[in-house]
Amino acid sequence: MKKKLLTGTALLFSCLIMTAQEVKYEEYDLENGLHVILHQDNSAPLVTTSVMYHVGGKDRSEGRTGFAHFFEHLLFEGTKNIERGKWFEIVSSNGGKNNANTSQDRTYYYEVFPSNNLKLGLWMESERMLHPVINQDGVDTQNEVVKEEKRLRYDNSPYGKILFTVGENLFEKHPYKDPNIGYMKDLDAASLEEFIAYKNKYYVPNNAVLVVAGDFDTDQTKKWISDYFKDIPRGADVTRNYPKEDPITTERKAKTYDPNIQIPATIIAYRTPGFADRDAYVLDMLSTYLSDGPTSKLYKKMVDDKKEALQVGAFNIGQEDYGMYLVFALPVGETSLETLNKSVEEEIEKVRTTLISEKDYQKLQNKFENRYVNSNSSIEGIAGSLATNYMLYGDTSLINKEIEIYRSITREEIMEIANKYLKPNQRVQIDYLPEEKPAN
Repeated sequence: MKKKLLTGTALLFSCLIMTAQEVKYEEYDLENGLHVILHQDNSAPLVTTSVMYHVGGKDRSEGRTGFAHFFEHLLFEGTKNIERGKWFEIVSSNGGKNNANTSQDRTYYYEVFPSNNLKLGLWMESERMLHPVINQDGVDTQNEVVKEEKRLRYDNSPYGKILFTVGENLFEKHPYKDPNIGYMKDLDAASLEEFIAYKNKYYVPNNAVLVVAGDFDTDQTKKWISDYFKDIPRGADVTRNYPKEDPITTERKAKTYDPNIQIPATIIAYRTPGFADRDAYVLDMLSTYLSDGPTSKLYKKMVDDKKEALQVGAFNIGQEDYGMYLVFALPVGETSLETLNKSVEEEIEKVRTTLISEKDYQKLQNKFENRYVNSNSSIEGIAGSLATNYMLYGDTSLINKEIEIYRSITREEIMEIANKYLKPNQRVQIDYLPEEKPAN
């Protein structure tokens, strides 16, 4: 009886959490194709204005990689009505903050202002969409900025090229084979006309979603949105037809060298479905089961018990077309990479062939409940989720019902998906090694 009472209390508490965390929103389209999502929350005098464009690193032609990331920087240069170099000054002087980021699949810009400056945020994003100044001075300036970012974050950072290495070994045809930041020689070779054409193709209202979240008056906000965005010309519809990858049916092995490290690493990677696929949700749970926290299976075995690894982690890296599931480990002392690989495979084999325990399953469910609550705990987070769910998943309502997907995943399904995607013959095994310095 006591157990049933506790279970009932837990279910009731879970329902209360769901009710308290429900995100209410309104969405509609302008005639030029811009999708608008409004989430009103008057609990604090702040408002987030964001625009997500459906353009990322994969949107490029051969020999012209890195354009989307380059534009993340370039579209802060200035506009017809915002003087070059003044964007950040305008935001900060009006009590706001802003940023942007680019993935292989999308580019996201946002501002957070005191709510009395919502009009300013909307105007600035409309300026970015309608009136960006793209000239040779701006291109040259941002070219150097991107090169410095690449040197700092990737070329001169220990293990900085791991994701590049995984991408180029998991993919042979799809643009995911190339790094999101691109190759600098491609940016150097591109003409101003190519950059302008790229802007005209992708940074158009019908390839974007505008989200306003926070403290605002709905009627006034809709009027400002109409005033600033409705006359922006619609662009041609963006079509994508990227080549499909052939399945990996035989284990691949590769080596890469990093001059910034002294300790080698092993990477075991698998190609998986895009993040909107139900199987990708199961793989999220599987990576958490294997390596989230000191009691997870890989960490407990390889770091604590056998003391053969300094670090170990399993990561389900979601992307729109294909995902990348990888396990990364650093050895202790003279432990060989082969030993690490064997230990990793032993744990993955268990998941392929044996149901995880009911206790571990409940712990997983609790972790994903907690993540769900936290993801909707800030206005900035809600704005990003609304944009992502609409643009990349095709379902804005996931912000309220995605947790139900995780709740519906069973122990049997976890075993089934592990057996479907994480077999030895489907993996790429990469030795990530220190680069030997030539003898004097």
